[in-house]
Amino acid sequence: MTEQKVILVTGGTGLVGRAIERVALEEERADEKWIFLSSKDADLSDLASTKALFAKYKPTHVIHLAAMVGGLFRNLKYNLDFFRKNMAINDNILSCSHTIGVKKVVSCLSTCIFPDKTTYPIDETMIHNGAPHDSNFGYSYAKRMIDVMNKGYNTQHGCNFTAVIPTNVFGPYDNYNLEDGHVLPGLIHKVYNAKRDGSPLVIWGTGKPLRQFIYSYDLARLMVWVLREYKETEPIILSVNEEAELSIKDAAMTVVEAMDFKGQVVFDTERADGQYKKTAGNAKLRRYLPDFKFTPMKQAMKESCDWFVKNYETARK
Repeated sequence: MTEQKVILVTGGTGLVGRAIERVALEEERADEKWIFLSSKDADLSDLASTKALFAKYKPTHVIHLAAMVGGLFRNLKYNLDFFRKNMAINDNILSCSHTIGVKKVVSCLSTCIFPDKTTYPIDETMIHNGAPHDSNFGYSYAKRMIDVMNKGYNTQHGCNFTAVIPTNVFGPYDNYNLEDGHVLPGLIHKVYNAKRDGSPLVIWGTGKPLRQFIYSYDLARLMVWVLREYKETEPIILSVNEEAELSIKDAAMTVVEAMDFKGQVVFDTERADGQYKKTAGNAKLRRYLPDFKFTPMKQAMKESCDWFVKNYETARK
């Protein structure tokens, strides 16, 4: 009889956690027991609280999503807080995983960890080749240190700890806060308000920066594959192809179309743009999964916008 995996998902009620839960339910395997945690279950920045959590659930596998996160303007204001809080969370998760003998940990990084001044496309070998963009250096360095710790736990203790690096994620259950949310959920909320109020849609910045966006459900399917099949300690970029990169303006227009917004669109060029581009290559992913099909952007955006409209009263905002 196959031993049952007990898979603990930190940050399990957020954007990516909810999508992974959907994948787990759809595929439902008898040899997997999934546990999705929220911030109410434990303070992961506190070691004693994290130890108690691991003692309670005794996971054999961990998907680590929990983090202190925010949009560009919150990062600019609280870089030290982002560094200290995320360092504590990540250290506690990996330390407790090692202590109780967790067989595999998959942590979630971000493309913001890559050097600000670099060549494109970026790939998995370039993480530590220079300083990240100054706007969110605290969060970026804390995330980079997961890669350092993964290597350390592997070389010193033989642990199977790895990480994924998704590009900009969007989908149901996102954080739609207008000040602190990421670009797409912020746009979805702004379009909703503008349509409701009959006012112009004001987009912060010039709309020129370029980004790759991945639907949370696609990312979830890939992360479950990483947990089950991927053997490397080195991280893997989970991203749409390079040619799927969109300008913020084009992404905004996709939201406008999905929400059927007919009003005026204005770009507030007094607002900061942030990093112009951070194009990620997915050659490593394609070597493993050459036939993986991403959800078309318009379909994914329509599903995401429809979810927000339907769940407006209870969505995080």
